[in-house]
Amino acid sequence: MSGAQRLFGDDQRRARLAVRHRLAAGRAAATCEEVVDALAVLHATDPATVFLTVGARLADPAAVTARMEAALYGPASTLTRMLAMRRTMFVVPREAAPDVFAAAGQQIAARERKKLLQYLAEGGGWDEKWLAAAEAEVEAALAELGDSSGAELSRHVARLREKVTVARGKPYETTQNVASRIIRTMAAEGRIERRRPAGSWMSGQFRWARAEPLPARPVPQARAAVVRAWLAAYGPGTAADLKWWTGWGLGEVGKALDAVGAETVRLEESGEGFVLPGDSDGATAEDAPAAVLLPGLDPTPMGWQRREWFLPEEHRAALFDGTGNVGPTVWWGGEVIGGWGQRADCTVVWRRLADRGADADRAVDAAAAELTARLAGVQVTPRFRTPLERELAS
Repeated sequence: MSGAQRLFGDDQRRARLAVRHRLAAGRAAATCEEVVDALAVLHATDPATVFLTVGARLADPAAVTARMEAALYGPASTLTRMLAMRRTMFVVPREAAPDVFAAAGQQIAARERKKLLQYLAEGGGWDEKWLAAAEAEVEAALAELGDSSGAELSRHVARLREKVTVARGKPYETTQNVASRIIRTMAAEGRIERRRPAGSWMSGQFRWARAEPLPARPVPQARAAVVRAWLAAYGPGTAADLKWWTGWGLGEVGKALDAVGAETVRLEESGEGFVLPGDSDGATAEDAPAAVLLPGLDPTPMGWQRREWFLPEEHRAALFDGTGNVGPTVWWGGEVIGGWGQRADCTVVWRRLADRGADADRAVDAAAAELTARLAGVQVTPRFRTPLERELAS
């Protein structure tokens, strides 16, 4: 990690963010894949976020739902969902999936399997041999049936209909079906994958399909690839930002930064930061600002641990829930200037938190009207609701 210790001011970081994350005028993407590449990954805990994140950055957002569904579920799909960094669900490019899995997903999958075996043993007395038989039956059912919902699989695999007792002997003792836990663990391991949901584009009830085994990657190589993608999209950032985003330890982050030859720079408020080799040279383009409405859990505001340089601390309480999930935000010139929500009649409304002038206000009004028209009467309620979004929706 070497470099000339160039200073990156907050203004310059905001300009880079707006350009690289497709939030500046004239920088909108032509395809869904371009958006994902620009952001490295999409947050997918809330299924609606995936479509709203991409639609906000496309030059032509018409038919974004159909285009994203083709990219995710079509015969030549280019994107896939997977559990990865911080045990969070992401959409990643299929070509990046082996690195993301080796860098983060496989460790999480191992922990999920350990917890599942404990859950089965304590709740039903079943062991690893029983679980292996259940998983083999799931794979055989998918080979026979094709894409199937959890309910359809349960009808064909008797072991999925078994129940376990949770909190045995306690006042809140209950029974649970084992199906969802087994299926989720198989998905975390990359043995099966989520396909088109049973409901609308906002549904989290996915069908399941057999997955092609991912090519193996050495963990150090995979972590370097993930850090390289993060620096390309989010650099400059700090080691603490990367630690938070990846869920790794600082030692693991440091090794990955060394592996990519990251250059050290100075940041205005947070000290030492890092960029890709050669990425500290030259002026940052300062494109004309554009008004953009990003959904809750959008990758941009979730990309760093420290956000004061684009989102003042005094606005955090209004825009985040109690566990650190960001709600819908309004952007102008690479910074958050407000939040938005939907009224009961599905109209998109917003509130200004930072005054950037009449031009900005008019542009946000137009963006809100455009999003209202594009949603066409569909009510999108964020999975993690925040104070300002709740207030605007009431």
